[in-house]
Amino acid sequence: MGILFATDEWIKALRDELNNSPGYKNAAKNWEGDFYFIVTTDEQASDVHLYMDLWHGECRDAFKADDPTAKSPEFKLRAPLKTWRGVMEKKIDPIKGIVTKQLKLDGPMMKVMKAPKAAIELVEACTRLDTDWPA
Repeated sequence: MGILFATDEWIKALRDELNNSPGYKNAAKNWEGDFYFIVTTDEQASDVHLYMDLWHGECRDAFKADDPTAKSPEFKLRAPLKTWRGVMEKKIDPIKGIVTKQLKLDGPMMKVMKAPKAAIELVEACTRLDTDWPA
């Protein structure tokens, strides 16, 4: 039994995986920036906001934000569930996904484009989690 995607338990498991990943620590050693990873839903349900504070190869904080106004992160990356799943299953490259607007980025694009290895290592960490997907 895995961890359900887009839950507080899942984002905290990702934090722990990143903090134990030498590959991520090295690739993101110059990265400074926090994120909302936003899973968009249909009109009847509210979007899910997963917060991560990424700082020099470490994830300092991670949680599911029940109140999206709780933080004002530098970056917001938004996509529907099927797109997030495609990224986690390595069917969608995260940088190409941003460029092709499958993933919608709100924040300084050039900063993200200068750190493609950090994005790849973050996805690698996601693939190491035993993730269950909502029906």
